Amino acid sequence: MQKIANCLWFDGRAEEAAQFYTGVFRHSRIGDVMRYGEAGPREKGSVLSVSFELDGVEFMALNGGPAFTFSPAISFFVKCETQDEVDGYWEKLVEGGQPQQCGWVTDRFGVSWQIVPVSLGKMLQDEDPAKSTRVMQAMLKMVKLDIAGLESAYRGE
Repeated sequence: MQKIANCLWFDGRAEEAAQFYTGVFRHSRIGDVMRYGEAGPREKGSVLSVSFELDGVEFMALNGGPAFTFSPAISFFVKCETQDEVDGYWEKLVEGGQPQQCGWVTDRFGVSWQIVPVSLGKMLQDEDPAKSTRVMQAMLKMVKLDIAGLESAYRGE
């Protein structure tokens, strides 16, 4: 059992979101589905919450109503080893959502994701400030991150 889990607040779309996310990430599954009972406050039998797991990370999707919405102030950082991984997550999460600058995606539910190659962090932390500056400047011009383009900037090409 994971001690701390992420809870995402939805307005009636918790089960749909859990199904979508478990379809995006391998090694994922839906757990328990809790339903509202006689006490409400929503219709009896409608989904209250759904527990799910994405690559070993526990989440809870809660149908809490329209009181709260998502903000990019909270996002999920997806570490990718290859361009194929970046492309795959990007294409799935942007469907019905909105691409953002620097590898960010807001999905169809309004949740923000950062789809980032792990090599980016290594390049940005290089001891040579010229290399890291070129990489940062290249990244700031990108929407979906392109590893080859970042590596080219790193090499000064």
